[in-house]
Amino acid sequence: MVASITPAYAYLDPGTGSMLLQGLIAGVAATMAAGSLYWAKVKSYFSRKAEDQTKDDLGK
Repeated sequence: MVASITPAYAYLDPGTGSMLLQGLIAGVAATMAAGSLYWAKVKSYFSRKAEDQTKDDLGK
């Protein structure tokens, strides 16, 4: 089966590369947008943890 490979006769025009690039850029933009929505929660979680530790250190 491997020895009987036939050509695919496929053609990728420049528009296909452009579409792939747009999809990649859209994926990066969507990831950044989702990350910015949750950034405040992540930031407050870690800052709260640091504040709690500082209060414990001052109390001792």
